[in-house]
Amino acid sequence: GHGAKTSATKRRPIVVWNITRTCNLRCIHCYSDSAAANYPGELNWEQMEEVVDDLAAYAIPSLLLSGGEPMVHPDFFKLVDLASSKGMKLTISTNGTLITPEKAALLKAAEVAYVGISLDGIGEIHDQFRRKKGAFDAAVRGFHACHEVGQKTGLRLTLTRHNVENIDQILDFIEAEEIQRVCFYHLVPTGRGTDLQGLEADESRKAVDTLIERVEQWHAQGVTRELLTVTQPA
Repeated sequence: GHGAKTSATKRRPIVVWNITRTCNLRCIHCYSDSAAANYPGELNWEQMEEVVDDLAAYAIPSLLLSGGEPMVHPDFFKLVDLASSKGMKLTISTNGTLITPEKAALLKAAEVAYVGISLDGIGEIHDQFRRKKGAFDAAVRGFHACHEVGQKTGLRLTLTRHNVENIDQILDFIEAEEIQRVCFYHLVPTGRGTDLQGLEADESRKAVDTLIERVEQWHAQGVTRELLTVTQPA
């Protein structure tokens, strides 16, 4: 039909594929309880190829590679190249610490649509969440490497009781770094995140008010920057 809405039979899901549970960090709020370990039952390369063929045949609109840390997977770039060659729109969800200038160039060359880098706070706060000293600086270097080659990136943040008071500082960082897209998620209490506190209703309200206020400032300055709130449509 001519309507903007696609009929249900034609609609296709965006697929999130956690290609490995292995990770180089041990974040306190990790939904998959990941660490720098090998986990049994992961797919071999032939199986991964089959998954890509299936997804391509089904013509999914978008494939998001996550984990664990997807970039620790030994076949990460092989997978990216394969999926991209099949015409799939790729998004990478990463902690950003492994993105060197060379790897940023490979992502760009593979026509990755978007690289989402997760932050929990600025400097020390991020490192505490991620349980690794230097994680923040490494993630920022990852951002810069992507910017250098013109790879589209964005920030992902999970709001918890522990970082909600630093929301202004985070927004200042986004302005200073000229980051074009940012997604604020609410804590999903699963995996290691079970022990962390999500926000109370009034804290959520205040957080969203702060975000809306800042977006209005950007708009007034003529800055076009996407800010999304996830699992809390506002």
